[in-house]
Amino acid sequence: MLKKRAARAAGFTLIEILLVIVIILLLAGALVVFVLPQQEGAEKNTTKLLLANVGTALDTYRLNMGHYPKEDEGGLDALMVKPNFENERMGERWKGPYLKPGVRLEDPWGHKLRYEVVDRSGADNKTALPYKLSSLGPDGQPDTDDDIRVATETDTSGGTGSNAEP
Repeated sequence: MLKKRAARAAGFTLIEILLVIVIILLLAGALVVFVLPQQEGAEKNTTKLLLANVGTALDTYRLNMGHYPKEDEGGLDALMVKPNFENERMGERWKGPYLKPGVRLEDPWGHKLRYEVVDRSGADNKTALPYKLSSLGPDGQPDTDDDIRVATETDTSGGTGSNAEP
């Protein structure tokens, strides 16, 4: 009789197993509710840091070359790979690559960074950046509220996207 009780007490009951499963499901639910929303904020912060890094590389390029990279020079790719210059002296001034190897010119959502040189010759505000640098944001659509842009002094539109500077 004593042997039957010992054999019976060695296992888990159905209630104990179900209780453990419920606890695991509650922990998984908490993970989904509290941790996953943090990922979007981390992706946006990563994009802001990338834009700031690319902005610094653009400024360094301008210091060496005398101008920001133009589209015919490869745009942002001119920061990584030496463009083909018609003038040999211009080619000697290129001191790149201006970004660390392995830096991808894409945001965390897989969209290429947008870069455009702005003509400031007739502009009233000479202190604004001479380029526009931005990410399309999570939705991948241009000119929406979730776009992430490098802050410029001419951005007076209020809430159109996030700024790359803190």
